[in-house]
Amino acid sequence: MGNKRYTRRVWNLSAGLLLAPLAITVVGAGSAQSTALPAEASRPDAALPVSTAFLDRKWGDDTTGESRKASAVTGAWQAKHDLGSLPMAAKRIGADKAWNVTDVDKEHVTGRGVDIALIDTGVAPVGGVNNPYKVINGPDLSFESQDGDTRYLDGYGHGTHMAGIIAGRDAGVVDGREDDSTKFVGIAPDARILNVKVATADGGADVTQIIAAIDWVVEHRNDAGLNIRVINLSYGTNSTQSYVLDPLAYAVENAWNKGIVVVAAAGNDGAGTGLTMPAANPRVLAVGALDHVGTVSYDDDVTATFTNSGTSERRPDLITPGKSVVSLRTPGSHADRNHPEGLVEGDTAQRFFRGTGTSQATAMASGAVALLLQQRPELTPDQVKYLLRTTAEPLRNTSLTQGAGVLNVQRALRAGTPSPQLAAQTWPAATGLGTLEASRGGSHVLDPTNGIILEGEVDAMGQPWDARSWRDATTNDTAWSDGTWNGRTWTGSDWSGTSWTARSWRDASWSGTSWTGTDWQARSWRGGADNLARSWRDTWTSEGWSSLDITRSWSEASWSARSWRARSWRQEW
Repeated sequence: MGNKRYTRRVWNLSAGLLLAPLAITVVGAGSAQSTALPAEASRPDAALPVSTAFLDRKWGDDTTGESRKASAVTGAWQAKHDLGSLPMAAKRIGADKAWNVTDVDKEHVTGRGVDIALIDTGVAPVGGVNNPYKVINGPDLSFESQDGDTRYLDGYGHGTHMAGIIAGRDAGVVDGREDDSTKFVGIAPDARILNVKVATADGGADVTQIIAAIDWVVEHRNDAGLNIRVINLSYGTNSTQSYVLDPLAYAVENAWNKGIVVVAAAGNDGAGTGLTMPAANPRVLAVGALDHVGTVSYDDDVTATFTNSGTSERRPDLITPGKSVVSLRTPGSHADRNHPEGLVEGDTAQRFFRGTGTSQATAMASGAVALLLQQRPELTPDQVKYLLRTTAEPLRNTSLTQGAGVLNVQRALRAGTPSPQLAAQTWPAATGLGTLEASRGGSHVLDPTNGIILEGEVDAMGQPWDARSWRDATTNDTAWSDGTWNGRTWTGSDWSGTSWTARSWRDASWSGTSWTGTDWQARSWRGGADNLARSWRDTWTSEGWSSLDITRSWSEASWSARSWRARSWRQEW
């Protein structure tokens, strides 16, 4: 194999600045020697693009001029003329026709009765997802959970974008007219989002937070009032171990075995790259992105070049629209502040934001799964996957990256139910006995107060990791107990009717810093520029933020010095 030279880069993702480049030389397969280099010696000419494990490949990316075309007639953006809009995406995957199908109770198939766990960066209550019955809050397992002004809310802008794609529904949408392109409507507009926040405003999250979130969802899937049938993971790591060993792969497989369809992003690294974890587990539904190439015709559609092609052992299962997708904007978020190119030309209310990636494609598929599960709630995850794959529409190009082809939920709703035996998957079972460090795959977080990186076989609370004990507990639905996971208290255990209670993280840290409420107050974001009584939460209105000055949102000056920074690795040969 020879020697490979890796440059380690520590990012303050909230400000997009390179902080402390180091170099690590890897010798052979199992040893490493670390040598600090002068900052100038390895500083790039320009900052590298921000990258986190939440797979937003690019904000904006309107290379085919969809905004211009959609606002050309009147000057105002019209969704029906934008190939990245949700009405156009719904039409491409047959969701618009699915909404006219009825279930056994004669209800239109819109995802009603299905809860989708969105394990992501939180959800902001902007128009389209601010109906009190649309989003409910599970535990906030992020480093922002200790402050009431940031708890559950989306400082990055990613989770809200996904929530809109999956299940957005504007007030005033008439039942049976979900195809009204003048309103914002997601793929499963009557499904409900369970918001499980795991990442901070710079996208920082450790793999143990994702695992803990999946475990929580599995154990609470059938709580009173809940019917969690889908997990959306627009997330992935470049794990360096087989899915058979990887603990994240085991967590999603356990959820699958308990009746939850796990929809995971294939990754945005392009051809010749294996699928990110947990999509690399062949049991779950791995989703790549479709590119409309700027034409209304479907005949020339292709797999987006950024979609990970996988390997001969594991390809994406199918593809859905993921190019320049228009969904909900989170004003003042990291994405909003750092990527003004994501704003949609002609959107006079400034409600929408444009994003490209397998994240968006995954959200499309999660909504489609909810439609199918409303129609036939008795389906197992294996049957759902079988139906979606066997009814997918192959592209004319022969790219292996398309998997079975483009998802077509209308065809899936019309197809007969396969027997459990026919749909059963026979992949080798995951064991979960690998390491956390290999599962992180180079994606780390660090404590900005002391620069200590979270690495090795400890979780985000600094608790030692015993893979076998954890595996046995999660298999038996006992990984969580009264807000405690892996021996530490992470969250409360009481349900208020709208959210689970929070719990203070005292004396729990991998870095030696006490995570008290007082400490976190200094790192929080305030809704008003003057930090007065009007809270961050109070600034969200049903009209969005069109009438509010952007300075009323998060202050970069107050956040950039005290954020949780994510560390990414850039491989250099």
